[in-house]
Amino acid sequence: MNRLTNETGKVLVLCAAIVAATPISISAAETVNIYSYRQSGLLKPLLKDFTARTGIKTKVLFAKKGLDQRIAAEGRNSPADVLLTVDIGNLAAAAKLGITQPVSNSDIDTNIPPQFRDPAGHWFGLTSRARIVYASRDRVKQTQITYEELAQPKWRGRVCTRSGQHAYTIGLIASMIAHLGEEKAQAWLTGLKNNLARKPTGNDRAQVKAIFSGECDIALGNTYYMGLMQTNEKEPEQKQWASAVRLMFPNSQDRGTHVNLSGMVMAKHAPNPDAARKLMAYLSSDNAQQIYGKANFEYPLKPGVQADPLVASWGTLNPDTLPLATIAKLRKSASEMVDRIGFDDGPDA
Repeated sequence: MNRLTNETGKVLVLCAAIVAATPISISAAETVNIYSYRQSGLLKPLLKDFTARTGIKTKVLFAKKGLDQRIAAEGRNSPADVLLTVDIGNLAAAAKLGITQPVSNSDIDTNIPPQFRDPAGHWFGLTSRARIVYASRDRVKQTQITYEELAQPKWRGRVCTRSGQHAYTIGLIASMIAHLGEEKAQAWLTGLKNNLARKPTGNDRAQVKAIFSGECDIALGNTYYMGLMQTNEKEPEQKQWASAVRLMFPNSQDRGTHVNLSGMVMAKHAPNPDAARKLMAYLSSDNAQQIYGKANFEYPLKPGVQADPLVASWGTLNPDTLPLATIAKLRKSASEMVDRIGFDDGPDA
């Protein structure tokens, strides 16, 4: 009996020694599950670096749509820890759907300026993209512009843009409502509609192509599309389109240029909240901000982190300090305004 007790004691001591000697294996067993609208190729270098630094593994489920609804349908059984998405509309919609939980983390709060995160902690921005003006190098000589100026008669028949109901456009219109008030913003949007060269159509790359072909002289678009076109080896014609335009940052001399976000939320029923919190804090760090910004030609949100040299070559971004939470609240009004004036019907409607 004593011999059995002694042998058992030796086994327990040995097991304890093994556990104490291998803490990394415990950390390595941690996993964070990511649902992502952002392409897996963009995330790969980030997640590789995160795992190398923390020992926490990652699993990614990528989809172009429906992830919010999937998390809601999965309920308490959802494996999702973190949702990565783009646009303030999507971030706010996830919170409104009830699939998020507030996160309190001093690193995130220090790294991400307050205008780029939810006051209640349900969503956080990671990188920004500016809604700027693409301008013909040959036909537009001025180097500065304001959003308000886009409604002036001098641009009659010279402006291209994508649908007024697209999330990128809605965000810009919402910002104009915030700055100008509803009545003046509608007058501005009507003036912009009258200056269109055609019905709003296509994506942001299509607007650059339209400038290249001479269909219009200026267009609204996101900054990161310029990087995607300038480095497009598979479709080199897009490099030609890009070479025909330069970027102007509207209102850079006053309130700043409108920006939107890529961002993150923690799922309401995250099964690995501690690992998820570590990932979210990492994504706000200097190293991650640089990697993430470079991967899609976006701007890091953490002050002091430099943009990729190609992005910096386009000019200096002075971002509007309007809280993105304010824009989220005005998106419905912006969408209704688009329909009310028939913006998507084009200039002759």
